[in-house]
Order: sequence, then C-alpha cells, then structure tokens
Amino acid sequence: MTQSDLSHIRTWIFDLDNTLYPRRCDLFAQIDVKMTSYVSELLDLPRDEARKIQKQYYYDHGTTLQGLIINHEIDPHHFLDDVHDIDYSPVSKDEGLRTAIEALPGRKLIFTNGDVPHAERTTKALGIDGCFEGIFDIVAADFLPKPAQKPYEQFVSKFDIDPKEAVMFEDMPRNLFVPKQMGMDTVLIIDEQYNSTTKEPWEAYNRDEEYIDHVVGDLGTFLNSHL
Repeated sequence: MTQSDLSHIRTWIFDLDNTLYPRRCDLFAQIDVKMTSYVSELLDLPRDEARKIQKQYYYDHGTTLQGLIINHEIDPHHFLDDVHDIDYSPVSKDEGLRTAIEALPGRKLIFTNGDVPHAERTTKALGIDGCFEGIFDIVAADFLPKPAQKPYEQFVSKFDIDPKEAVMFEDMPRNLFVPKQMGMDTVLIIDEQYNSTTKEPWEAYNRDEEYIDHVVGDLGTFLNSHL
C-alpha cells in the first residue's frame, strides 16, 4: 500500500454498496438471499446447490448477473428488479457524510455494479441524494461489471474524466486495480470489525497490494481529513 496526497483531485468516484454506507448495514445480505432464490428457481435447484453456482458466477464474472447472462441468457432487467426489491431501513441518514461530500472540490460520481434505481433508493436512505453529478451503473456498462477494464473506460469517456485528477473509493480490492492502472488514486473502504455472512475469502485485502493508496474504515472521517 502507498499513500498519496489528494489535493490534486477534481473528480471523486464512489462505489455504492458497502462503500457509501457501512458494511454493517448488510444490505447485500438481503440481495444475496434474493440472488440465491433467483438461481434456485431459474435452474430448479435446491438452495445450497444454487448458492454454489451463484458464488462461482460471482467469482468468475464479477457479478452473478453476468454469469447468468452468459450461461442462461436471462433478462438482466428482470433480475435487477427482483434482487433489489429489499428493505432499505437498515441504512440511516448520515448528515456528516452529506456535509463531507458536498464540501469536496470538483465533481462527485457513483460507479456501481448495481443499477440506478437501487443507487437512488440507497442514497435517499443515506440522505445524500442530490450530491452526485451522475450515476454509472451496470446497465450503462452493458452489464459487464467491474473489475473488467471496459466499463471503466466507458465510465471515463462518458463523464470526460482525467484519471490523473480522479480518486476511486471501493470496498472490493480487485475493483481498484484498473483505476490505478489508468492513473487514478485509490481508496479501499474496509470494516475489519464486521464479519458479513456474504463476504468471500477471495475478497480479502492483501496489505502488500501496491495499487491501493489508502485503506480506511470510515469514509466520512477520511473525506473530512482531506478537505
């Protein structure tokens, strides 16, 4: 891990899930259950077998959705509507985070492997709706998710971003490799005190990774320290 000053940053890019809100909210646990159900019903399999396939697709393709598109030609919009039909009440309004994001110099964007409706409901629950210039979602990426390089290129092109003046915040280490290669600064958000049931061993952070510039536990505190 390296450290970098962020005084040159003009574009602030945020992943959504487990990045803008704390992992302990565990919204993804709800999504995870619904994805297992979706795979189980689609393939007429017991839940334990469906979950193994779901996780293998996630590992191999970046999202379960991409694996289902490739292997089963599903309707991605139906899948996204289904798995994001969840309870957002575990997410609380965070006035401190809103103040910190609003105070950042330059542009603020969301880049998520989820979809825009999910991002809008999440940011509303957090009380940070209206803070972002735009949301680049899995639909805009033609359903090809991070960490593949192409969606990053599409994102940078769509919003005319200079990577050397951008920083990306993520909870998934492997999703920061391409941004660093493109010239962005990178920040990994982790919560070492919280063990989510949905976290996979291969998602763990290796502290020797040179493509991660900062590792932080609280997003709002980190942003305030760089204002």
